[in-house]
Amino acid sequence: MAFTKIWIHAVWSTKARQPLLTQHRGLICQHIKDNAAIKGFHINEINGYNDPLHCLMCLSPELSIAKQMQLIKGESSYWINKQKIIPGRFDWADEYFAVSIGEKDLGWVRNYIRNQEQHHRKISFAEEYTGFLKSIEPVGG
Repeated sequence: MAFTKIWIHAVWSTKARQPLLTQHRGLICQHIKDNAAIKGFHINEINGYNDPLHCLMCLSPELSIAKQMQLIKGESSYWINKQKIIPGRFDWADEYFAVSIGEKDLGWVRNYIRNQEQHHRKISFAEEYTGFLKSIEPVGG
């Protein structure tokens, strides 16, 4: 039997970065975590602020990152709309950010995700995303 443990830090936002998550973030995050378990993959930590969500998860050996993100975002937006948690139509932005995380960095990433509210009081999601992109080396670079 094969064994894989590929940690992914994924970040995604509401469509047009609308600040819709603050009031119901805990409920939405718990639903995403519970649904991931049903779908067969593990979310270790999930949190955000008013529009981005950060997620530390293990990549399922049966899924690509794109498929796993589609399952998370697609099902949760459907659920949010069906439950009428947020007034009007809710959608996630199409894009997302995902990087692999080494075992030695798990504690730091968990803490970073847990403290998103405090973090985003100091830096916007747009500034954070730009910083992420600048901090990683391009593939083949």
